[in-house]
Amino acid sequence: MKTALSTLSVILLTLALHANAQIRHIIPPPYVFEEKSDTVSICIIGDVMMHERQLGYDCSSFLANLKPLFEDSDFALANMEFSLGGKPYSGYPAFSAPDSYAEYVAGCGVNVFLTANNHILDRGRKGMERTLSVYRSMSDRVSFTGSASDEKEMESANPLIVFRKGISIALINFTYGTNFGKPAEYPRPLYMDRKELSEAVERARERGADFIIALPHWGPEYVTTHSKNQEEWAEWLVGQGIDAIVGSHPHVVQDSSHIQGVPVIYSVGNAVSNMSKRDTRLELAVRIRFVKKRFTNETKMLEPELIPLWCSLPGYLCGSFCTIPVKEWATRRSEWLNPYDYDNMVTTVNRVSEATGLVLLSGRNL
Repeated sequence: MKTALSTLSVILLTLALHANAQIRHIIPPPYVFEEKSDTVSICIIGDVMMHERQLGYDCSSFLANLKPLFEDSDFALANMEFSLGGKPYSGYPAFSAPDSYAEYVAGCGVNVFLTANNHILDRGRKGMERTLSVYRSMSDRVSFTGSASDEKEMESANPLIVFRKGISIALINFTYGTNFGKPAEYPRPLYMDRKELSEAVERARERGADFIIALPHWGPEYVTTHSKNQEEWAEWLVGQGIDAIVGSHPHVVQDSSHIQGVPVIYSVGNAVSNMSKRDTRLELAVRIRFVKKRFTNETKMLEPELIPLWCSLPGYLCGSFCTIPVKEWATRRSEWLNPYDYDNMVTTVNRVSEATGLVLLSGRNL
């Protein structure tokens, strides 16, 4: 009997201890945490030009007001709409800017030069090779894409893969043609050729790009609505798996849209120039943000942000050319040397907004 009671006591004691253990060591609920994300941004501006009149001015003010925008971005892209063909320097129709101009643009915070445009061969193949050579000499600060000296460089630099915070973005820059022929031999830009572009997209995939951005130089000049040809090309690019399209060349802001969910900004217009033709001084910077969640590695491209810019000519806002963010100057009419230019800016914003359907001063996107 004592043995039975002793055994029972041990069992009861064990059960009690086990119960206490369960009470003391209840499994906690799952740990709730806010998933952290890494964000990478690119900023894209249009045609950086150097017309004859611009050659006579100190360029230090040209893009100075855009420095904060560039510095706030991981990558800043600009279409370099000129050659560096050496002296004598010249403007339209055959551009050849001083080498120092490229240095200036880089000093403002632009770190990717887009070179596939209709003016890259303005000083011939020799001038184009010189241009690319200057850009290569700046490789510690700037990368370039869209053109190449030989087939090997075309394959390695087109697309240009930019990488930051675990996010890989492929940039494919190409042009409809050049003003002085369309040479098949190198050096040359990447053309709007479906075979070549398909190969560039495939190289982007092979190199593990998370996103592919197309940067075409295309479309009719001085027209605020895109052409049927642009739309057909955009549809084809979307079919190839492009994630966003940001175009240049028309020298004016064009309408934008989505094709199967892919944002298409047909034209951002100029960046800085001596143009004064209707609507040519209103421009866009396009900022695109890419997000990667740290714990799941899920990546996402956010909707592009359209930032309206205005290129003021000498004697209007300052003594030289200067491109400004419209929103920052929208209530500062009194600071203009010539208030007519402020009024022109406001009128142009309203006119282009109505023509394109873009709400350029809402702080919103497309």
